[in-house]
Amino acid sequence: MTSQWNYAVTNEELENLINSYCVDFTRLAKAGRYGPITGRDQEIDETILILLQKGRKNTVLLAPAGVGKTALVVGLAQKIASDEVPEYLRDARLIEVELARMAAGTNGPAEFQERFIPLCKGIAERFHDPDQPRIIMFLDEIHQIMPSCEGSSYAGLSDVMKPYLTAGDLMVIGATTLDEFRTYVALDPALDRRFQKVFLSVPNVKETYNILKALRPGFEKHHKLTISNANLMMIVHLTEEHMRKRNQPDKSIITLDASMAYHVKTHGIDQEVDLESIYYMVGRETGLNKQALHDEKKVQRVIKEIAALEDDEKMFHI
Repeated sequence: MTSQWNYAVTNEELENLINSYCVDFTRLAKAGRYGPITGRDQEIDETILILLQKGRKNTVLLAPAGVGKTALVVGLAQKIASDEVPEYLRDARLIEVELARMAAGTNGPAEFQERFIPLCKGIAERFHDPDQPRIIMFLDEIHQIMPSCEGSSYAGLSDVMKPYLTAGDLMVIGATTLDEFRTYVALDPALDRRFQKVFLSVPNVKETYNILKALRPGFEKHHKLTISNANLMMIVHLTEEHMRKRNQPDKSIITLDASMAYHVKTHGIDQEVDLESIYYMVGRETGLNKQALHDEKKVQRVIKEIAALEDDEKMFHI
């Protein structure tokens, strides 16, 4: 490091703050801690394009709960970890600032900001140093940092960040719902201008099925079970039909995991997950009788649907 880079926050202090209050997504991605992220290539590319810009290089991911905002950030971390990003982002660190962990044990906003300000300052003052990797901050539920968010322990934190955002010394990815963004963040035109919006749509049945297929190896390894394509699709259809207040793919992923856990609990390992385990977990979540969920005609429709999808995939690869 040349003498011109004299940091107010030392490297050791910054690393201690990151280790204490953040999750280093890129480090975990390099360690293979995450399953594959599918179906969000376009949104990840949009986020990369925003991060590459000189001016408005901050983005906010807008989607309902359970659609996969954090999963998109994990997907970006995986691309950074596997060196699939432009030179500007090579070796970057993508960290989630866990505000709840940072606020734990503090006695008020002032004490909380004594932890946050050095982290923010340490990252910002290294931004222009060519010998330092770029650090991208991820803030989930970013609307909670706005002064107008009553009841939030982090309300007003946006005022701490604003000078660094205005100077262009931070790269931030935020995530919230569109309604919360409009209610809280958009009230501050100066902050609103600093963030470009990336909208995440709710995956449809086929897209959710493909997400489950991508995640299946990890779940099968964990539970020591197998699950068929038809039963994956059955989970998607059942959650789509009976859990309307929740969003894909989260509700299908949770049901997949829970169904496999229930099968292990009741039948053991080294076999295939049956429909009874799936019906049980869907019934448990919805209050429906598991026996009422079985419909032989639906089972046959799903089998035909899977066969048609597999035929389409074969044609695509010819």
